[in-house]
Amino acid sequence: MYANSSGIDTRVAVVIPAYKVSRQIVKVVKELPAEIDFIIVVDDECPEKSAEALKNGNCKRQVKVIRHQKNLGVGGAMKTGYRAAMELGAQIVVKVDGDDQMDSSLIPNLLKPLLLGHADYSKGNRFYSLHLVRSMPKLRLFGNVVLSFMSKLSTGNYHIFDPNNGFTAVNSEALALIDFDGVDNRYFFESDMLYQISATGLRAVDVPTPAIYKDEVSNLKVGHSIFYFLNRHIRNTIKRITLMYFIRDFSVATLQLVMGVILGIWGSSLGVSTWLYNMNHGNASEPGTIILVAILCITSLQLLLSFINYDISLNRRDKM
Repeated sequence: MYANSSGIDTRVAVVIPAYKVSRQIVKVVKELPAEIDFIIVVDDECPEKSAEALKNGNCKRQVKVIRHQKNLGVGGAMKTGYRAAMELGAQIVVKVDGDDQMDSSLIPNLLKPLLLGHADYSKGNRFYSLHLVRSMPKLRLFGNVVLSFMSKLSTGNYHIFDPNNGFTAVNSEALALIDFDGVDNRYFFESDMLYQISATGLRAVDVPTPAIYKDEVSNLKVGHSIFYFLNRHIRNTIKRITLMYFIRDFSVATLQLVMGVILGIWGSSLGVSTWLYNMNHGNASEPGTIILVAILCITSLQLLLSFINYDISLNRRDKM
């Protein structure tokens, strides 16, 4: 057990989604801190039978193994693990991948902000320093940077980087508030969790955690994942903004957003249609039209930037 800020023991569970990690799973379980109360391995219909490898690997740790009859993806495996951890009475649940890319000795660092009551959800950040970044494969680094920027707008957690880092810890109170039916079953799971944390008014923090890269083969393809994630980030952005600025509240920022979008569409439509008309008829654009389009577009940009600035400052206030 780990003690919280009041000195009260807190039960901690580790959930490990297992898929094609038969070579690493035993080592991952063995290296977990002795203070962990529950270890849950979810075999997501692994073709390598990772759960059997754990059973045959002479691992002396007490482990609860759950086997899926159908592959659900990392998100589906974690939902199963979270529910099992809550049934066991865990007050904090840590996610550790089974591929041995995470240093389990850093689990206390993930737990600290939750134990102190400073956050409800903590996650690893592999981009905390240049030293950590240099150890990451360049293609994976590029993909994570792109996805991180997309995630900021869709989750509202502008202070969070590396959103797809699966090294996380969450308290049971947060898990009870999360709508798991709305959380993606596959690789968008971590981003959806950040969205859910933000939508429920909970606090998320980054914790520096270097990753360990060996000879493992990732099942996530960077090129495909950017397009896979794009429409889901757009969906969550629309949902978050609608919830925060039109349902829960209506403020000056709402008017800035609405007017910025309207003026932007008006200005760009007028500019494109006028340019096409003049191109087809061989006419020069009227100075007055050019000035009007410029005013509309510049005003739209200023309003949208003001909205984003307000959104960032609101997020910072919520996290203090």
